[in-house]
Amino acid sequence: MIFTGKRVLVVEDEFLVALGLEDNLRSLGCTVVGPIASLSAAMAAAAHEKVDAAILDVNLVGEAVYPAASILADRGIPFIFCSGYTGSVRMPAEFADAPRVAKPYTSRVIAEALSDLLSGGAAGEAVLRGPANATNGM
Repeated sequence: MIFTGKRVLVVEDEFLVALGLEDNLRSLGCTVVGPIASLSAAMAAAAHEKVDAAILDVNLVGEAVYPAASILADRGIPFIFCSGYTGSVRMPAEFADAPRVAKPYTSRVIAEALSDLLSGGAAGEAVLRGPANATNGM
């Protein structure tokens, strides 16, 4: 399994969503760093934690996660944006091609997106996955 031993930073401010995502990632064999619910803590983790990838909620208690994403990008750490506002959220130009997952998402969607991310398949292309045919959403 490509996820075994991979350290994934989880930045999510909705407790139940974070809990479900953490459980999903652990079941895939990942080591979860977080979940982290504030921008300041996300920026600190992005700057200092040793991680292989990150899953970032776009909106953290009213603050955009983009400063933390910039830190991850500067460190060469791939990430996925997650948002329930995919249609109405305008991404900054520097993140226009970043992979995205629409909430609510399924465990399978997260696994596929993370697999693409870790294998380099999602690099440079926006991948918007949503809840179509979702039965196990988070």
